[in-house]
Amino acid sequence: MKEFEWNLKDLENIPKNKYKVFSCFSCGGGSTMGYKLAGYDVIGNCEIDKKINDIYVKNHHPKYNYCMGIQEMNKLKELPAELYDLDILDGSPPCSTFSMAGQREENWGKNKKFREGQTRQVLDDLFFEFIDLAKILKPKIIIAENVKGLLMGNARGYVNLIIKRFNEIGYNVQIFLLNAAKMGVPQRRERVFFIATNKEFKFPKIKLDFNEKPIKYIEIKDSEYKPLNKNTMTYERWKKRIASDVKLSDTIKRTEKGKISCFNTQYLKDERTPATIAAGGSPPLRYDVPGYASDKDIITIQTFPQDYNFIGMNVQYICGMSVPPIMMKKIAEEIKIQLLDKIE
Repeated sequence: MKEFEWNLKDLENIPKNKYKVFSCFSCGGGSTMGYKLAGYDVIGNCEIDKKINDIYVKNHHPKYNYCMGIQEMNKLKELPAELYDLDILDGSPPCSTFSMAGQREENWGKNKKFREGQTRQVLDDLFFEFIDLAKILKPKIIIAENVKGLLMGNARGYVNLIIKRFNEIGYNVQIFLLNAAKMGVPQRRERVFFIATNKEFKFPKIKLDFNEKPIKYIEIKDSEYKPLNKNTMTYERWKKRIASDVKLSDTIKRTEKGKISCFNTQYLKDERTPATIAAGGSPPLRYDVPGYASDKDIITIQTFPQDYNFIGMNVQYICGMSVPPIMMKKIAEEIKIQLLDKIE
């Protein structure tokens, strides 16, 4: 079995190291699984969405589970002593307001729901709430994942505020833009990682330079797919595709007049590495057959375990919201070697 095809039960055979992690904004546990694949002990999580938290608990069995917003966790009077002795505080603050899609600047600073069933909150503030928790717990290292759009345009001013805040609470920070396709993940997914180190430990700067051979769709594709309804516009458009089309919007632009749509509906093509799995919208569209990617395809592209229990929730949503486990595994391995193992 290849590295990106694995099962949760395989974690039982991973040699354990001595390092402990707590995960915030944990969602389905993509980063949690990455740390576990690298031998870490992920002792707990914080997740505001009850349904998603139920999925996390079902698959990962955390010792300390906080089903609440990080703001509420920051207000708790008492926390377990173990949380004040963390090696890594991990988090992926919700980042939709900094995505490259939509009118992102218009949404900055607005009080809104991240998704149905959640408390209304200003998403831009959550990164600073995460840093406030770090100030309380004082972990050796903080790792925060976010979208590429955070480094572009006016959002760079927001990044400067994050760096300043990390420095104020006693952490040096490095920022990396990494592509999962160069890290053993069959997906072109660029994400920003903030790696902040506690100044007390005088950690050296870390180097992250991944350059693995990209994995093509033909190497992983499922024999099954979700057939297109032949009475739909999507099917008629799919029939007009040509080899140079990368996504459905390319086909529409070439063959139709008027407003172009379906920008996020990517074609899965045998000789290409699949594009980013998004949490919303249509699943990737197969180029070779008239149908959408199967759930198994999405799970494999995201490097989720094949035996993951989604408890009936949308597979694409959970995967699209999560860090690819293999991506985080590669980072966690380097954190161990270059930083944590160097502590005297």
